[in-house]
Amino acid sequence: MKNILFVTDLYYKANGRNYYEEDFFITSKLRKDFKLVICNPKDMNTFTQDFDLTIFRNAGPVSNFPKEYNQFRESIKLHNLKTYNSFDGKGDMNGKDYLIELTNLGYPVINTIDSINNFDKLPKVSKYVIKPKDGADSIGMEFLNEDELYKKISKEDKNTLIQPAIDFEYEVSFYFIDKEFQYALYAPDKSKRWELKEYSATEEDLEFAMKFIEWNNINHGIQRIDACRNKTGELLLVELEDLNPYLSVLELSIELQNKFINSLKKSIKKVLECN
Repeated sequence: MKNILFVTDLYYKANGRNYYEEDFFITSKLRKDFKLVICNPKDMNTFTQDFDLTIFRNAGPVSNFPKEYNQFRESIKLHNLKTYNSFDGKGDMNGKDYLIELTNLGYPVINTIDSINNFDKLPKVSKYVIKPKDGADSIGMEFLNEDELYKKISKEDKNTLIQPAIDFEYEVSFYFIDKEFQYALYAPDKSKRWELKEYSATEEDLEFAMKFIEWNNINHGIQRIDACRNKTGELLLVELEDLNPYLSVLELSIELQNKFINSLKKSIKKVLECN
C-alpha cells in the first residue's frame, strides 16, 4: 500500500466553508486504499521525500506560507517528487497573471488588466473590481468607480488586478479530475457565494469549461472552473483554480460523492503507478 502525505491546514478559516470537514471526509475515503498522513503546509517540506505522493489540498492561500510554498515547488523539480495536483498548470498555482493572458487571447473571461495604464482595454462601467494578484478568498477586494480607481492605483503598480464589475445572474463552478467532468454546482443567490446547489450542465456549458481545461493542460489533478452568467446569458471565466480548489463535496448527493471519490482514487493510483 502506497504512502501519501496529505497537505492541508485544518485550522484555516474560510468564508462560508469548513475546510477541515471536507478534508476529513476525503481522507476517510482515501485511507481505505492508501496509507495516509495529514500535514500542515508549513511542515510539508520536512516530509515530502518520505512519501510516494504529496496531495496538496485545502492549504489556504499560499501567501500565508510563501517561503514553504516556494521551497516545495523547488523540491518538486530537484527531487522529481510526485504531487497531486501536478505542478505544471498555468492557472492559480502560478498566481493571477493567467487572467490577463486569457483576456489578451480573446477567451470568454472577465476582462482583466494589471496596470492603470491599460485602462482603455476595459469596458466603461459604473464600478470596477480591484484585488491583489496574490490574494484569495476576496482578501483585499474593493469596488471602485473610475475616479476612485485612478486615486487608488498608481501608474507604477503592477500587483493589482483591475476588472469591470459584472452584473451577473449567478456563479457556477465546474469540477474536473484530470480532464473528465465530475459535477457542477451553482449559487442561485448571488449574494451567497457558498450556498451551492447541484447544477445540470448543458453541452454548451461543458464546451465553455473544456476550453480552459484544454488550455491549462495539466498532467493530472483536480480543477475547478469558476464562471458567472451575465445578463445576456454568456458564461465568463472568473477563476481557473488548479492548485487546491475547494470542492464543496459535502454538498453533493451520495451518488455524486461516490462518483467523485472513485474517480479521485483511480487518478491517484494512475499517478502512483507511473515511473
